[in-house]
Amino acid sequence: MSTYSPRLKTTYKEKVVPALRKEFNYKSSMQVPRLMKIAVNQGLGNAVGDKKIVENAIGEMTMITGQKAVGTVSKKDISNFKLRKGMPIGARVTLRGDKMYEFLDRLIAVALPRTRDFRGVAAKGFDGRGNFTFGVKEQIIFPEIDIDKTPRIQGMDITFVTSAKTDQEAKALLKEFGFPFTK
Repeated sequence: MSTYSPRLKTTYKEKVVPALRKEFNYKSSMQVPRLMKIAVNQGLGNAVGDKKIVENAIGEMTMITGQKAVGTVSKKDISNFKLRKGMPIGARVTLRGDKMYEFLDRLIAVALPRTRDFRGVAAKGFDGRGNFTFGVKEQIIFPEIDIDKTPRIQGMDITFVTSAKTDQEAKALLKEFGFPFTK
């Protein structure tokens, strides 16, 4: 029986851990920061008038991530936006384990290079606690999405939650995975 392991999971064990141990002088390989989860979130402001928008977004996000997406609902009433509490207004997925590494691999190797005028991702999305968030303007950069069957182009936020204590460690971790930061 062959046991399957995602490419980036193997890369983490064989290359990332030794490189970060050397760079930050960790005494144990357990001190090396690791990727805990990837949260993909899509806020759909125009879903107030049309419930199908949320259903389409959930279907597309499920295709992109390989895991069932869930709809998100509003927490309170906002009359200016014609929003009532409990209305569906978005979709989200939290990836962990093998699916997280597979999604990261596809994101780095396939999806981001397909972005128009791509020069890398700006490293300004760190939160001070070792987590990184950035936005994607179009969901059609993912090869799973058929452009002809997509009713509208929507953006999404992708958050990498790491066990790193500082932004510097988190950036080094993502860089070792091959994440394309701008120079």
